[in-house]
Amino acid sequence: MNSVPVYDAPARLSLKRGEDRRLAAGHPWVFSNEVDTDRTPLAAFRPGDLATVESDRGRFIGYAYVNPHALICARILSRDARHPIDEALLTHRLEVALQLRRRLAAEQPYYRAVYGESDGLPGLVLDRYGDLIVGQIATAGMEALKPIVEKAVQAVLSPAALFWKNDSAARTLEQLPELAGPAFGAAPAEVEVRESGVLFHAPLAGGQKTGWFYDQAANRARMLRYLRPGARVLDVFSYVGAWAVLALRAGAARATCVDASRDALEYAQRNAGANGVALECVREDAFDALHALHEAGTRFDLVVLDPPAFIKRKKDIPKGQAAYRKLNQLAMQLTEPDALLISCSCSYHLAEEELLAAVQAAGRHCGRFVQVLELGGQSPDHPVHPAIPETRYLKALFCRVARE
Repeated sequence: MNSVPVYDAPARLSLKRGEDRRLAAGHPWVFSNEVDTDRTPLAAFRPGDLATVESDRGRFIGYAYVNPHALICARILSRDARHPIDEALLTHRLEVALQLRRRLAAEQPYYRAVYGESDGLPGLVLDRYGDLIVGQIATAGMEALKPIVEKAVQAVLSPAALFWKNDSAARTLEQLPELAGPAFGAAPAEVEVRESGVLFHAPLAGGQKTGWFYDQAANRARMLRYLRPGARVLDVFSYVGAWAVLALRAGAARATCVDASRDALEYAQRNAGANGVALECVREDAFDALHALHEAGTRFDLVVLDPPAFIKRKKDIPKGQAAYRKLNQLAMQLTEPDALLISCSCSYHLAEEELLAAVQAAGRHCGRFVQVLELGGQSPDHPVHPAIPETRYLKALFCRVARE
């Protein structure tokens, strides 16, 4: 494959003295205050330009794309001077990522195919739904590389369609518009997913993320080992009912989905019917719904809490911690003796020990004895980059809740 000419001989981006240590340890981000702007002014770059990142002594560190307007002003894609950022590099990155997913998915084509920095492709997410690839781009640099990405996707994954769902709030930080539409092929109105042998459908353009939450697949599989036949299940923040439908197919007697979205609950009902089971739906704010269920004396043997991120910025931590405590407290009030609680958080800024503390505080308030049976995280198709703590964001506590 030929390189795109504009990417030949990129400009230099020099760092201040000592600012190469973190990068040498494997981190791919360059912050704007680490750049020696006297020698290589950021103002000379346009969003998406490529650069050779060098130490203050001129030592080669890597090839990166640049956004002079962002706090993270450069992200490294290659650390080999022989391999600049071009179509060949991106194709190679996709091939390496695909090798892992094929190993994990046993040839079932439903998984996160690319997870940004963890796959050496910062700012890019690709999810696979059979012959459909749904992608998200979060950075100006990857946006500039989009034509090359599309060619690489065609070459490596050979999908019938690639749909860009670039509507995430992260794009605002990079001064990118929120856009959605097909790159090639005819994109359907919904995605089809097979998980643990069960078929699901979820909305594409109007759905959450890329349509599905592949990051919870491993945790949903873990749930099945704890499920007792005849259990009553509560799926809070249910989206299209993945936890509930899987539980029903595995032998649960009843399941209730709680979500504020009418469309999501309609899909939950549809997914249940398509798999020969039935569930109840409550369209309401989750906190209000849990209050109402408690007042009605409703009890469950398994409660799943899978909320959106309550903490998106550091300044939200105190308020978010209180929300996690309150949510878990309300859930524990609905548990039968010896019930299972699966308490999740996708807030990177909430550490695992803080989620544990929230669950413990909720248990003490409700007079429940909590035992943590297992700690879960994101599925292995969301690998963690050891130098980037931000790539590990999902926590899931599998808890036994007993009466004291």
